[in-house]
Amino acid sequence: MKYRTIGTQPARQREVSVLALGAMWFGTATDEPTAYALLDRFAEAGGTFVDTSNNYAFWANGTQGGESEALLGRWLASSGKRDSMVVATKVGARPLAPARDFRSIEGLSPAVVREQVDRSRDRLGIEQIDLYYAHLRDPGTPLADQVDGLAGLVEDGAVGMLGASNFWAWELERSRSLAGGRPSYDVVQFQHSYLRPRTDQPGLASPEGTVGVADGAVLSWLADDPSLSLVAYSPLLKGAYTRADKPLPESFDHPGTPARLAVLDEVARQTGATRNQVVLAWMLGAPVPAIPLVGASAVAQLDESIEAVDLELTAEQQAMLDGERERVW
Repeated sequence: MKYRTIGTQPARQREVSVLALGAMWFGTATDEPTAYALLDRFAEAGGTFVDTSNNYAFWANGTQGGESEALLGRWLASSGKRDSMVVATKVGARPLAPARDFRSIEGLSPAVVREQVDRSRDRLGIEQIDLYYAHLRDPGTPLADQVDGLAGLVEDGAVGMLGASNFWAWELERSRSLAGGRPSYDVVQFQHSYLRPRTDQPGLASPEGTVGVADGAVLSWLADDPSLSLVAYSPLLKGAYTRADKPLPESFDHPGTPARLAVLDEVARQTGATRNQVVLAWMLGAPVPAIPLVGASAVAQLDESIEAVDLELTAEQQAMLDGERERVW
């Protein structure tokens, strides 16, 4: 395993593994024995960065979530690994009542984040959450109020550092400006992979387009401020790179996709690695490096991702992939 530092302020920085393990399905689609086996293997390989949320995975069984945090808390207690794990969880997208969709969620008011941080700490069985994300933009709460509520959690010691996911880039930059000298976002989490989706189609979070994708606005912002860390969710596109039964979403249906896949296949041929491994290696060494947040339902899947950490692409291979990644379709 390899490691890097996240955090913009020395007092809040943490060393984490360059690969993060997603626990979204733990306790629902992934049963407890399988989840424990995945967590054990990740820790054995030197993994130290685990990601969950207070709402995972409510849509699986029509609940309000919390199953993933609770399972992770039990594993931390039984394994004795709390001190070696950096635990990230999220707030803001938990449904107000049992549900299967995101149409009525808690938001990011100061009262909500204060209540939910304590509930997450209880489920996880930890005194301090290492990294606490604002999970989804909340147009109903002024940014200044969001900043105030989240900063207070760090100042009170309930949270080590802050992150944000599924915001517009301008909202994040404005939030950091509003914070002044108070704690603000050190880490951002976006959907990011080698293939690029279209982002012009409206979604539930915004009628202006797809929120939560690391597009040019996000990547150029991060390139300009390398103190911020990018965590990439769905880096392997839910299996679509390698599984015929997992087709790419419609947003990837554009001329850039086959061109990028052709280069990806050529680099995979040269290295003897899988498509998935080349994607992960490219992300780790990209101009804006990312921490891939990988999911797995079996130890063999996790091992494939772990092995990618040691895949060293040549400068020529990285340039080939970068060139296609930047092509305008």
